Amino acid sequence: MRIWTVHPRYLDPKGLVALWRETLLARAVLRGETKGYRHHPQLQRFQAQQDPLAAIDTYLAAVLAEAQSRGYSFDPTKIGGTRMRTAIPCTDGQLRYEWRHLLEKLRLRSNVDFARWQAVDEPRPHPLFHIVPGEVEPWERVS
Repeated sequence: MRIWTVHPRYLDPKGLVALWRETLLARAVLRGETKGYRHHPQLQRFQAQQDPLAAIDTYLAAVLAEAQSRGYSFDPTKIGGTRMRTAIPCTDGQLRYEWRHLLEKLRLRSNVDFARWQAVDEPRPHPLFHIVPGEVEPWERVS
């Protein structure tokens, strides 16, 4: 499971569809609808919020908007209507780590997207996140 800190605009089609599916799975975990993945580290930043469902729904709303801008037909009824009003802090070290990880994925599976994004030095974060100085987040499993 990878719930990206980077903006969904950078994802190739396969990555965007995977993000939608995996984040819907995360939503089901937060709703208590599945027993798997309850302790997955990617969920920690959502679980730490006052309203974890509002946080994940806010995240999904931006993924949905990106999908719709590309002409995809993701089902908007899969997410709730409650949104967070404040951004979740996330470190610039985490954003840089994920950016390198994403570029490697794009290099292997989408030459067009890799060529489009490889020169970006400072990728935009997902709109839910506010970037602060710091190292890779403690919940990240660095490989």
